[in-house]
Amino acid sequence: MASILKSLSTLKRREIVMSVREIGKTFIEGGQPLAILRGGGFDLHRGEIIALVGPSGCGKSTLLQCVGLLEQPTRGHIFISGMPTHKMTEEQRTNVRRDKLGFVYQRHNLLEDFSAEENVALPMLAAGVSESAAGARAKKLLKSVNILHRAEHRPAEMSGGEQQRTAVARALANGPDIILADEPTGSLDPKHAGVVFDLLLSQARQHKMAMLFVTHDMNLAQQADKIITIKNGIVG
Repeated sequence: MASILKSLSTLKRREIVMSVREIGKTFIEGGQPLAILRGGGFDLHRGEIIALVGPSGCGKSTLLQCVGLLEQPTRGHIFISGMPTHKMTEEQRTNVRRDKLGFVYQRHNLLEDFSAEENVALPMLAAGVSESAAGARAKKLLKSVNILHRAEHRPAEMSGGEQQRTAVARALANGPDIILADEPTGSLDPKHAGVVFDLLLSQARQHKMAMLFVTHDMNLAQQADKIITIKNGIVG
């Protein structure tokens, strides 16, 4: 009993790195409003892994776009590391995306004209890291996801699993507090999907990063610390 109480006490003290409150997002379609997100929210703590589930078209990707500061919610508030994002300028939002968030998409979204090492180094260069330091860290990250032997290869020269492992390394480039992953294994066959997801999960836990990931696969969702759903547009 004492150990359980100690664990609960630790969870309560853990820093909240993202807080979402009464989130709403409405699009205009054919001249008519279409409400995708209708309210609800959640807290994401440092080091916590949350799976986001729900039927196709329920708004999972829309929610991820909002908390990733790529879309503005119609109503509600999103706080990242305690900062109210609704009060930020576009430049401030860009800086938060660069410094606090790492993104992994269903498709790897690597730049085809650049090598794996260059793709991983680019976020660091954008943050002002020197070319030599960015290159050295890129190699270290590629090694951590077991893809260093492909450092000089372009995406077209790599398999789908190798491309997605490179995308995981890129997401880790600037040491984010939060990883946002939208169906990160959705384009892979079951064998490679398992390898990539295990890798993503282990990297998040090793570096004590929080992660919010969208999935249709309940086997993957059940490996999270918590599962939240979107039902009738309500998040929670």
